[in-house]
Amino acid sequence: MKVIYDQETDSLTVIFSEGNVAESDEGTPGVILDYADDGRLLAIEILDASTRMAIPNNVAFEASTAETW
Repeated sequence: MKVIYDQETDSLTVIFSEGNVAESDEGTPGVILDYADDGRLLAIEILDASTRMAIPNNVAFEASTAETW
C-alpha cells in the first residue's frame, strides 16, 4: 500500500494495488474509487484533502490482524 499527498493538487491518494483502472466511481463528492477489471479496489483519491482532514501530509500507518479489530 502506498499513500501519497500532492500539495500542488491538494489530493491524497491511497493505492492498494497497482493495475489498470477500468472504472472510477465518485461515490461521495470529492472521493474517487478506482477499480480494476475484476472489481478489485485499486485506489482511493480524496480531493481537497486539506479541507477534509486536519493534516493531510501527516499519515500514520498501522498494520494489525483482523482478530484485533
